[in-house]
Amino acid sequence: MPKNKSHSGASKRFKITGSGKVLRERAGKRHYLEHKPSTLTRRLTGNAEMAPGDAKKIKKLLGK
Repeated sequence: MPKNKSHSGASKRFKITGSGKVLRERAGKRHYLEHKPSTLTRRLTGNAEMAPGDAKKIKKLLGK
Protein backbone atom coordinates (compact mmCIF):
# COMPACT_ATOMS: atom_id res chain seq x y z
CA MET A 1 0.00 0.00 0.00
CA PRO A 2 1.29 3.50 -0.78
CA LYS A 3 1.48 6.12 1.93
CA ASN A 4 -1.41 8.55 2.31
CA LYS A 5 -0.60 12.17 1.58
CA SER A 6 -1.46 14.79 4.17
CA HIS A 7 -3.80 17.59 3.12
CA SER A 8 -1.54 20.55 2.27
CA GLY A 9 -4.33 23.11 2.71
CA ALA A 10 -5.11 21.83 6.19
CA SER A 11 -1.43 21.81 7.15
CA LYS A 12 -1.25 25.55 6.40
CA ARG A 13 -4.33 26.36 8.47
CA PHE A 14 -4.01 24.19 11.58
CA LYS A 15 -1.32 23.42 14.15
CA ILE A 16 -1.18 20.50 16.57
CA THR A 17 0.18 21.16 20.05
CA GLY A 18 2.42 18.80 21.97
CA SER A 19 -0.54 17.50 23.97
CA GLY A 20 -2.49 16.79 20.76
CA LYS A 21 -4.88 19.74 20.66
CA VAL A 22 -5.68 21.34 17.30
CA LEU A 23 -5.29 25.13 17.05
CA ARG A 24 -6.88 27.39 14.43
CA GLU A 25 -6.95 31.09 13.59
CA ARG A 26 -10.15 33.02 14.21
CA ALA A 27 -12.17 34.12 11.20
CA GLY A 28 -12.94 37.72 10.30
CA LYS A 29 -9.57 39.45 10.61
CA ARG A 30 -8.34 39.54 7.00
CA HIS A 31 -10.04 42.49 5.29
CA TYR A 32 -12.51 45.38 5.80
CA LEU A 33 -10.74 46.09 9.08
CA GLU A 34 -11.43 49.82 8.94
CA HIS A 35 -15.17 49.09 9.15
CA LYS A 36 -14.85 46.81 12.18
CA PRO A 37 -14.48 48.07 15.74
CA SER A 38 -11.06 47.80 17.35
CA THR A 39 -12.55 45.77 20.18
CA LEU A 40 -13.62 43.11 17.69
CA THR A 41 -10.25 42.93 15.92
CA ARG A 42 -8.46 42.64 19.27
CA ARG A 43 -10.80 39.85 20.29
CA LEU A 44 -10.05 37.97 17.06
CA THR A 45 -6.27 37.91 17.61
CA GLY A 46 -4.53 34.75 18.73
CA ASN A 47 -5.37 31.11 18.24
CA ALA A 48 -8.43 29.15 19.30
CA GLU A 49 -8.82 25.47 20.05
CA MET A 50 -10.91 23.36 17.67
CA ALA A 51 -14.07 21.65 18.87
CA PRO A 52 -13.45 17.95 19.65
CA GLY A 53 -15.57 16.66 16.77
CA ASP A 54 -13.87 18.89 14.23
CA ALA A 55 -10.43 18.22 15.68
CA LYS A 56 -10.84 14.53 14.89
CA LYS A 57 -11.48 15.35 11.21
CA ILE A 58 -8.52 17.75 11.05
CA LYS A 59 -6.14 15.18 12.54
CA LYS A 60 -7.23 12.74 9.88
CA LEU A 61 -6.47 15.31 7.14
CA LEU A 62 -3.05 15.97 8.65
CA GLY A 63 -2.24 12.28 8.92
CA LYS A 64 -1.87 12.29 12.71
